[in-house]
Amino acid sequence: MIDPISPPIPSAVMERHPHIQRAAEALEASFLAEMLKFSGLGEQTNSFSGSAGEAQFASFHREALAQAIARRGGLGLAGMIAASLRERSHDE
Repeated sequence: MIDPISPPIPSAVMERHPHIQRAAEALEASFLAEMLKFSGLGEQTNSFSGSAGEAQFASFHREALAQAIARRGGLGLAGMIAASLRERSHDE
């Protein structure tokens, strides 16, 4: 179970702006995947590592993990991004 760092976006906001929320979560998930990549998640250094597909499958794992984290509230970036986008479109 992955616990969110910040509280999730209220469902009333998500219902009014689902496209903004999806885009904001996708951006946060992308950011998290890069953070996980640079932290070394999925890299192995042992006698069985080093195959051609290892890095590719590790990236799938990182992306899936990042998406799960973002869906559960993530770091709070999606909420801030969505709020900023709503504010810019005068849809608050």
